[in-house]
Amino acid sequence: MPLLPQTLKEMSNEVSSLTSHDAEQAEMMEEMCLIVDENDNFTGTMSKFECHYRGGTRHRAFSVFLFDKEGRLLVQQRSSSKITFPGVWANTCCSHPLDISGENEDPVEGVIKAARRKLEQELGMPAASTSKLSFHHLGRLEYSCRWDSDWIEREIDHVLVAIADAEISPNKNEISSVLWADSAEILRMMNGEGEWKNETIAPWFRLIWAHIIGDQVATPEDLLTRSSDEIKFCGEVNMEGTSMSPGQHLLETLSGHRDRVEEEIMASLAMMDHERLHSAMTHLFKGGGKRLRAILPRLVGEALGGANEGHYTLGASIEIIHNFTLIHDDIVDKDPIRRGLNAVHVEFDEATAINAGDAMLALGFEILAESENIPQEHLAPLISTIGGMVQVVAAGQQKDIGFESRDGVTEEEYLDMISGKTSAMFETCAKTGALLANASSGEIENMSKWGLNLGLCFQLMDDLIDITGDTATIGKPAGSDIIQGKMTLIAIHAKKSTLEMPNFEMAFGDTECTSEVLNLAVQELFQSGSIDYAKKKAMHHHSIAHDCLDNLEPSDALNALRELTDFQLIRIN
Repeated sequence: MPLLPQTLKEMSNEVSSLTSHDAEQAEMMEEMCLIVDENDNFTGTMSKFECHYRGGTRHRAFSVFLFDKEGRLLVQQRSSSKITFPGVWANTCCSHPLDISGENEDPVEGVIKAARRKLEQELGMPAASTSKLSFHHLGRLEYSCRWDSDWIEREIDHVLVAIADAEISPNKNEISSVLWADSAEILRMMNGEGEWKNETIAPWFRLIWAHIIGDQVATPEDLLTRSSDEIKFCGEVNMEGTSMSPGQHLLETLSGHRDRVEEEIMASLAMMDHERLHSAMTHLFKGGGKRLRAILPRLVGEALGGANEGHYTLGASIEIIHNFTLIHDDIVDKDPIRRGLNAVHVEFDEATAINAGDAMLALGFEILAESENIPQEHLAPLISTIGGMVQVVAAGQQKDIGFESRDGVTEEEYLDMISGKTSAMFETCAKTGALLANASSGEIENMSKWGLNLGLCFQLMDDLIDITGDTATIGKPAGSDIIQGKMTLIAIHAKKSTLEMPNFEMAFGDTECTSEVLNLAVQELFQSGSIDYAKKKAMHHHSIAHDCLDNLEPSDALNALRELTDFQLIRIN
């Protein structure tokens, strides 16, 4: 992709509609914002245009909540001249710290200084007044929300609270209306009641009110006693502040492909004419599921503009082979449940399960070779890539088994193991989907990187869900990784902790431990920071995955890939 423009003139050439906007607002698109990683660490600068155009880039932002001494919040309606989110109602002041002295250093001090600057510029509060405001840093929130096909917000938003009876003189180029609203009025705003029925409320305002401030704030003074260092992850949301991950768009996109790929899978499995073996091969598919891996090659093909019917055969092949690995993995791990059903070796027997898995592996390659929709020139690299994946998955599973008999496993060793056992499947889905779409070598490499980091995030979050979820939600016994002595990143971190964790030590590797001990063990994992540590690692790979998607042109398929990237994170939140 070409580099995005850096000057206003170049911006106008890139986006013809920009020249039709208010000149003052268009000029501010040249301001340099602060780019941050998933932990809010500064990584560089980009123009405001680049941060908000098309795919956007994560940047630091702030939202001011200014209450008067009667407990009313100053809310504003953004001017219709605004390029992004014009005319929406929002909290007192929302903007970005810039790459200027005082705002590009300490994160909290930087957003406070930026808040003073914007309160003067937007609301006409003189510097003599803003300098006296005492800001309280309440917390941070990450989200993204699309306004239209060109403009998007992707930011880590610092929430600042202040209490003062302020005199304001709104800048009409920034603000259309203002209102001092009590909590009852804010509730009517959020619910769209009365005169608010046809008004649009900013999604970040909704998110902050729901997740950080809370609907039941007695007085603004209560907020001054609260603060959090955690970044609340909300993923991609719609204009109502409702999560889109996995939301209607993703589900609708998947439903458009699921029946087609399901038909391909079941027709392929029907090639096995041995009744008992066929029943064992189809057993796990009866547990339903969204068929994410099966549909993924097709979505990648669509996002790259080269989707074809062969992508469904490719997806069916990978899904069948994936289920082969699950059948054998459940035997090795002695897991009795998979997707809410008895594991295949429980429903039938171990010998049948092994034979079913072997047949599925062979069948996965056979349907590729016999497909009329797979061009001959792509067949060899597809088979080679999928075959390599099977080897890497097997090696990853063997490493996982080896970890159980070792006293110590390093973080690097664990990440290497899941790169094979879990991530290789996602990486292969993305790589082969791009290859079959006749993508360039650079595009194939980019999508492979996306798939790898998606898989790493998926497994790290799956480890968290195993401990913090419940059997009904995750389809297998909650906490099974602990009692089976699995050396996940959580366990590796916990074993290095200086905090005494008697219940964790008692439960780890003890399949007979009581639910009471297991629950106490989970509490200790929270207290030690082990769960938070694993979540931050997952967020790191989640961020890399989104960066890869930034290289694609906007499309419905790209939106689905973004929502898929957020899928596990939303489950844990």
